[in-house]
Amino acid sequence: MDLPINRTLATEVILLGFSKNSKINLALFFYFLVIYLVTLFGNGFMVFVIIFSSHLHTPMYFFLCNLAFIDFFYSSTTVPKLLVDLWSSSGRTSIIVCGIQVHVGLFLGGTECLLLALMAYDRYAAICKPLYYPVLMRWSMCHRLVALVWVCSFMNSALPSLLMPMRACNPNQLNHFVCEVLVVIKMSCDSTAKNDLVILFLSLFSLFFPFVFILVSYACILHSVLKIQSVGRSKAFSTCSSHVIVVTMFYGTALIMYCGPSSKYSPNFGKYISVFYAIIIPMLNPLIYSLKNKEVTKIFLAKNKFSLHHQN
Repeated sequence: MDLPINRTLATEVILLGFSKNSKINLALFFYFLVIYLVTLFGNGFMVFVIIFSSHLHTPMYFFLCNLAFIDFFYSSTTVPKLLVDLWSSSGRTSIIVCGIQVHVGLFLGGTECLLLALMAYDRYAAICKPLYYPVLMRWSMCHRLVALVWVCSFMNSALPSLLMPMRACNPNQLNHFVCEVLVVIKMSCDSTAKNDLVILFLSLFSLFFPFVFILVSYACILHSVLKIQSVGRSKAFSTCSSHVIVVTMFYGTALIMYCGPSSKYSPNFGKYISVFYAIIIPMLNPLIYSLKNKEVTKIFLAKNKFSLHHQN
């Protein structure tokens, strides 16, 4: 297919980032470096504790281990390249690397969306169907459900690009700090009508439908919890509080980004929203689950006491 008039194929992408001021970029470098180190430690700690603590080998912690694993690598697809760009003030990246970043980001982001819906189903089964919970969430079923989440997310992110490959044309400057699909698609040499339709379908499958499923699950949970006594009610709510906070943060920003009216937002709005759901949330997730979870907190405190005692 011929290229449009006055358009040439792009061989690289220039990410404009946040600022051209070297001092601001240096400050942002250390800011995001601290966030990244906290993210790696927090999510790595969650995975380590859940794997090596036998009393945490339950469906809820199995799903939480997968969530921490996703956040560990989700952040790693964005922050290291961002740190390099902030340090060098270059922002240049090849089309291939940019494409990989887009697809890995879609894959891991979509997996987290579906996994959060699966975690909502786990809480529904535990609270609304306690007698059937050992059957509904037996280990064989948990493994199949998680495998289904990963496979569906991979198919959802990989198939559209294989069936409808996009040619990227100049100009190649993107007002963003990462190769994000909604920004990269603007470099398309051809009409983006089909691509926009594909993105809408992906958003419905990965965001809207799982979010509706989560809302229905918690509506059923709320209906069941209101029937029990106050003591059991507070315990039931405490088991869901961490998940509700994470869902609110992740789906809130993602729905604004992918399903909101982009014409009403400033050019920099999507960039700042991406910072929150691609960098900040992966750091907050292990902190939220650790602080809200007595078992994980006890293990963390016990390890610290052991370390201090061993040093003394």
